Amino acid sequence: MAYAPLQNDVFLRAALRQPTPYTPVWLMRQAGRYLPEYKATRAKAGSFMGLAQSPDYATEVTLQPLERFPLDAAILFSDILTVPDAMGLGLSFGEGEGPRFAKTVRDEASLAEAQFDLNRLRYVIDAVASIRQALRGRVPLIGFGGSPWTLACYMVEGRGSDDYRQVKTLMYSRPDLMQGLLDKLVDATIQYLNAQIDAGAQAVMLFDSWGGVLSHDAYLRFALPASQRVLAGLKRTGADGQRVPHILFTKGGGLWLPEQVETGADMLGVDWTMDLGRARAITQDRVALQGNLDPMTLFAPPEVVQAEAIKLLDSFGRPKRADGSWGGHVFNLGHGINQHAPIECVSALVEAVHRHSKTLR
Repeated sequence: MAYAPLQNDVFLRAALRQPTPYTPVWLMRQAGRYLPEYKATRAKAGSFMGLAQSPDYATEVTLQPLERFPLDAAILFSDILTVPDAMGLGLSFGEGEGPRFAKTVRDEASLAEAQFDLNRLRYVIDAVASIRQALRGRVPLIGFGGSPWTLACYMVEGRGSDDYRQVKTLMYSRPDLMQGLLDKLVDATIQYLNAQIDAGAQAVMLFDSWGGVLSHDAYLRFALPASQRVLAGLKRTGADGQRVPHILFTKGGGLWLPEQVETGADMLGVDWTMDLGRARAITQDRVALQGNLDPMTLFAPPEVVQAEAIKLLDSFGRPKRADGSWGGHVFNLGHGINQHAPIECVSALVEAVHRHSKTLR
């Protein structure tokens, strides 16, 4: 498939620690409920799943934030729970509720029954191809999936959880069963993300949203090795022959940055609980960093939002090192943008990041 030339590659260059004229910025959940145009499209689709399972609607909402803000990347509109859904667990989203599954995986029989079928996710792969064409080279497209540990949490609990009682009970009492579930999810996630790369994704991100709920030992035994195996199985070259950066984000995972550096990821996401300058000192520019403004900052006045963004950029410091090499930084929130975030504050944030980061070159 022929692709339009990429007009803005600053995100890809930063992810690979190459020189950039400014710090690129995109926002997790940037195509979402804080935008009135997203709400209108979702109303037309009838439901979240109706939106996500339509390549045309997914393309429409993926491009919406780019029409408002000069963002440096687009991210596929989808959900991390598509993989368990394609294993037959029956994903649904109740109005005003989080996701839930009709089935859970808590024993050998349910684990054996959970068989991944990539063909059931053809709508996601078609959406990737559609979005890549619709972007016409404006900015790169990021594909994504959930980490095996995070997906396992939902599959065992059957929904989101406050205490992770079911999944931790399984992990401690039946580590063999937990490992069997993670093994299945590693294989499925590799297939899924490679299919996104083949369809046109120019970077891929692994969301380990619940890694931070684990003890130190459990994270290093279950969550991190599974993510590392996924990263090791991903293609490095995209459908256009260009290098595809791999991103790992563990919410609450700042404690394990030294171990995450060894996973083979090109860039590590950092949430707002970790000082960005400290994260850079720990990782020693062996990887790029992404993050990490507290999403609630966006509820402050625009001038405060800009001041906080500048503070964060200054914490990372000048990307160019004394020896002439570069450290990579992609500005983002420390987690997804809140559905009530004021649009004018998002505009102020993006403007401040672009403007101030040029002074650090």
